[in-house]
Amino acid sequence: MIQPHEASPYYFRYINLVPNENIVETLETQLDSTLSFLNGISEDHSLYRYSAEKWSIRELLNHVNDAERVFLYRALWFSRGCKEPLPGFEQDDFVAMAAADQVPWANLVNEFQTVRLASLSFFKNLPADAWDRTGLASDNPFTVRALAYIIAGHVEHHRGVIEQRYLRSSATA
Repeated sequence: MIQPHEASPYYFRYINLVPNENIVETLETQLDSTLSFLNGISEDHSLYRYSAEKWSIRELLNHVNDAERVFLYRALWFSRGCKEPLPGFEQDDFVAMAAADQVPWANLVNEFQTVRLASLSFFKNLPADAWDRTGLASDNPFTVRALAYIIAGHVEHHRGVIEQRYLRSSATA
């Protein structure tokens, strides 16, 4: 499992959602289960917000896609031995600039699949010693291994948010 020095404490909210120690297997399994889950959400319902100031389901999925790209880039950067720290990203700015509510739901779901397949390709071909390489991003330390767990845990976290706040809330509204 991931050790405390591999990521800042904040990211363990995602890491701890990943029970399987075979992270590549987890990412593969999660791809299929998440696609099945997302395909159960209709085009119309994907625009739902449980509160006016909250993201729509489309915006939330766009955020998941963007975050996976950012975490994967960090893993690439650190795995290749780059020592320069990487900047953070402001998720609300990313969401606002993406205009995800204008993108068909099916396209966002397909994008999730494409992004995840790219992540899987990267991690499947990663040299064994690269998993322990480290770097700084957003002024936080990470190992490449921790970033793979964060990718999976971030998806689990947001799937839970959709289930609890978007699907249950709308069923009772």
